[in-house]
Amino acid sequence: MDSLFQHYGYGVITFIVMLESMGLPLPAETLIISASLYCAATHHMNIGWVAVAAIIGAIIGDNIGYMIGRAVGIPLLQRYGTRIGMTPDRLLLGRFLFRRHGSEIVFFGRFIAVVRVFVALLAGANHMTWPRFLIFNAAGGICWAGGYAMLTYYLGHKIMQLSGPASVIGVIGVVVGVGGSAIFLRRNEKRLTEKAMQEARDDMSGNDEKSGTSKSR
Repeated sequence: MDSLFQHYGYGVITFIVMLESMGLPLPAETLIISASLYCAATHHMNIGWVAVAAIIGAIIGDNIGYMIGRAVGIPLLQRYGTRIGMTPDRLLLGRFLFRRHGSEIVFFGRFIAVVRVFVALLAGANHMTWPRFLIFNAAGGICWAGGYAMLTYYLGHKIMQLSGPASVIGVIGVVVGVGGSAIFLRRNEKRLTEKAMQEARDDMSGNDEKSGTSKSR
């Protein structure tokens, strides 16, 4: 980690976060957390610039992903999307969610790993207006990248100020807290995804029936 940041500095954070936001499955969130802990442990980097680098990467990457999605559209995503993990179920779910909750998905999708990789592509493919996308994308990027960086740095710095048994208890507490939160979010994410998928299938079936009825008339 020390060698990585010494050679490439803040640029590697911007680059990796940008690529993930464009639609490539890369560990941007892990990189932000690692860089923030690195700041707290070594002080070789400034946490403020780490947050800025991550925010810039998130906003630029999402806007590029939006333009790609807008250019290729739904048909090409249906045909080639599986190569980047855009399965038919994810595409169906994305189309359904954007029709119902476009702005909220752009903002809150930042905090859900599976959604974060595809949200910009889906926003463009579903023809969400660019000004609206830009506002919610920027707000989500600031809260996600900046929030993760500053919170991780603060917790890491506080733990390193402790000594003896207190430091061990602090580390255990953070690990348990993060692990518990991850399990809770994963279980609820799976439940909510399954529920949304069923609603999406029902919605598409209803649209197909209406289309068939209008054609028969």
